[in-house]
Amino acid sequence: MEQKKDNCGCFGEEKPKHYNRGINCDAKNCVYHDCDCYCTAEMINVGPSNATCSSDTVCATFKERK
Repeated sequence: MEQKKDNCGCFGEEKPKHYNRGINCDAKNCVYHDCDCYCTAEMINVGPSNATCSSDTVCATFKERK
């Protein structure tokens, strides 16, 4: 696993254990955003199931960083 920036301040002392390299994420206010462009969630959920185009979809795993 590639080490990310140690001083980005996004995770404090705790470093994420997982990077979803195939998923680009721009949601900088999400707790799973890695201060670059990757998602660090163990898994993601995208929905809703009734979406008919990409603009109808959202990342249901999103959690606001406080």
